[in-house]
Amino acid sequence: MSLQIEKLEKNMAKLTIEASAEDFEAAIQKAYNKNKGKINIPGFRKGKAPRQVIERMYGKEVFYEDAANELIPDAYAKAVDECTEEIVSQPKIDVVQLEAGKPFIFTATVALKPEVTLGKYKGVKVSKQNREVTEADIDAELNRQREENSRTITVENRPVQTGDTAVIDFEGFVDGVAFDGGKGENYSLEIGSHSFIDTFEDQLIGKNTGDEVEVNVTFPEDYQASELAGKPALFKVKINEIKEKELPELDDEFAAEVSEYDTLAEYKEDIKRELTQKKEKAAKDAIESEVIEAIVADSKMDIPDAMVATQQRQIVDDFAQRMQMQGISMEQYFQFTGANYQMLIDQAKDQALKRIQSRLVLEAVVAAEGMTATEEEYEAEIKRMADAYQMEVDKIKEIIGKSEEEQIKVDLCIAKAVELVVAEAVEGDETKKPAKKTTTKKTTKKTEESENE
Repeated sequence: MSLQIEKLEKNMAKLTIEASAEDFEAAIQKAYNKNKGKINIPGFRKGKAPRQVIERMYGKEVFYEDAANELIPDAYAKAVDECTEEIVSQPKIDVVQLEAGKPFIFTATVALKPEVTLGKYKGVKVSKQNREVTEADIDAELNRQREENSRTITVENRPVQTGDTAVIDFEGFVDGVAFDGGKGENYSLEIGSHSFIDTFEDQLIGKNTGDEVEVNVTFPEDYQASELAGKPALFKVKINEIKEKELPELDDEFAAEVSEYDTLAEYKEDIKRELTQKKEKAAKDAIESEVIEAIVADSKMDIPDAMVATQQRQIVDDFAQRMQMQGISMEQYFQFTGANYQMLIDQAKDQALKRIQSRLVLEAVVAAEGMTATEEEYEAEIKRMADAYQMEVDKIKEIIGKSEEEQIKVDLCIAKAVELVVAEAVEGDETKKPAKKTTTKKTTKKTEESENE
């Protein structure tokens, strides 16, 4: 196999890959062996017709496509290993020469990892983060716990009010005719949730158990059922039952029931500790996001479209795997949501670009700082993976190949880079994000300043 590399614009390259005529002949023979059982030739039992006979009947090119498909993956993989450039996209394959007795030649157009001119990454100014846990925060968490531990009781001595759950029968009519999907029995409707259209819920307030109510509403113009969109409707509603939440008293007994503490005071201190940890993490995450965004803005890189497209597909593939783990196929997801694959690809573009930019500048920080991952750090990460997957460390090491090992070490260095830029960030009352500029622009700016002086 031979390889030629031609650099193109915007960090693209064309790899011209040539497999020998002998390799192509072997691939044709393999394609014949694979397909001969599917071909019927008069005078021969199925699968017994010689290759030359099939080629005379269907043309000598009959096995070329399968032979090419057989050769390309291995030849491309070898070319990638031989290539001194780092390829960061899926290849666009074009066949150049496809003829028996001659070398098989094809091209692979790929994106190359762009160089990064790293901007300021130490002492980046970011927004001041609020880490204070107030009494209001603690009270909000206590109320959330009370809501979670509330019980529902039936109300008989008062009418419906906001916050109640009304158990209703209903049937909807448009122009005096009942419509599909407009009927329900013993439906639990939370008043104030606005889960029903227009002022439906509001018109039940003040009504009592047993009341039969006529509710007048208008469907939204963009309602999902086009035959109902924008039309006035009448719902005949019967209130079967009124329920309300009964919250537990906020006392020591409540604290003992919902926590490991005996008193409300101890429970509140525990809530404060947990909220403090959450706010600290949220602050760190916010600083991380903001500082990386600032570094990206102050750095220069020319990201090829093919690199972004590859990352878009990866994001969608990851999403599909998560759906599959939940027992939902992409076909089902598309049916439920009305989306399609291209819509997901388009939606992933901004995320893909941001992910690439962040990774590239962090890799540049790693290089600038000469960061490496020690064997101790690598072993600790393998141990963490083993614990996460409930496997033996030796088993994890058996599964991991050389490339995966290198990737783990790179990821450990990226984590170090994140820790560095976050630790070096300066919190202030205002965020001053540096403008994106190149070396040329910086020189020009200095020149202009000198002229002004």
